[in-house]
Amino acid sequence: MRKTLFAALCALTATTLPAQAGDKVVLMLNWYVYGEHAPFYYGKDKGLYEAEGIDLEIQEGRGSAVTTQAVAAKTVTFGYVDVPTMIKAAVKGAPVISPGVLLQVNPMSAMGFAEKNITKAEDIKGKTVAMTPGDSMSQIWPLFLKKAGLKESDFRVVSGDAQTKLNAVINGQADLLLGYVMDQSMKIKDATGKSVTPIRFSDYGVNMVSSGIIANKDTLKDNPDLVKRFMAATTKAVEGAEKAPREAVAAILKANPKAGQEATLLEGFELTTPLYRTAETKNMRPFRVTDANMTDSVTMLVEYGGVDASAKKDPKAFYTRDFLPADPATTSGSSQ
Repeated sequence: MRKTLFAALCALTATTLPAQAGDKVVLMLNWYVYGEHAPFYYGKDKGLYEAEGIDLEIQEGRGSAVTTQAVAAKTVTFGYVDVPTMIKAAVKGAPVISPGVLLQVNPMSAMGFAEKNITKAEDIKGKTVAMTPGDSMSQIWPLFLKKAGLKESDFRVVSGDAQTKLNAVINGQADLLLGYVMDQSMKIKDATGKSVTPIRFSDYGVNMVSSGIIANKDTLKDNPDLVKRFMAATTKAVEGAEKAPREAVAAILKANPKAGQEATLLEGFELTTPLYRTAETKNMRPFRVTDANMTDSVTMLVEYGGVDASAKKDPKAFYTRDFLPADPATTSGSSQ
């Protein structure tokens, strides 16, 4: 009888115990959730991380610099940040590197209400521009002006923090603000219901990489298999979200119902996907940034972003493609 009871208990335990847990991984975002982050929630909702043996926790961030610090301190496993911000930290000694750059076309722009018909750089003359001194966009702004043939005297400037910048445009104190096409534009639309027209820096030859995955160098060295599995799942998540944007946005709202309005989250995500690839990487899987793109980005950061000139000696110190899944479109001997 005892043997029978013991066997029954064993059988019950076997059926009620949870499956073997995957590796616990924390991904910290660059900011509060918005449309750009849809692939991570899609991947988690669809079980893509679980399939790679990863128990993923997604945390909101409070800026790329803060997230980079968290990765450097190993308080989170991975970060999704502005890669130029990570490069600035790495040059100063932070042990961080990017195993995959997702946004390879820069989202920086000057934007204002569509009704004002400010659609090209020439239209900025005589207008008021809101910007945040010291942020990444204000540092690259002089290069945009040079490329666009504008001078500082061609417009007026209103300075303030991120919210002040938004309020200035919303309240009519400024005609434009410096922001990302898929972020600040959606915040303005949520607040006013009005559409926004961006003047993209990249259209004037100012392009550098933007958001990507970062990790501590020790993680790559001590647990390379985890990094490979994470990048494999994230690559599939991006590809799946691209094909099913509404499902991707639904995954955000399922995890975080207060993340925003469905329509603007969707619009923000759809503004993000064209930034995934350049002409050189258009037929490749996500994250496969080219050496040329990274070298040009580092050069711009040195010349206009206040990064120490030593960064130009070895741009490859800031990124690697070694942990990405195979890309059928990539052939041996390519200029990757």
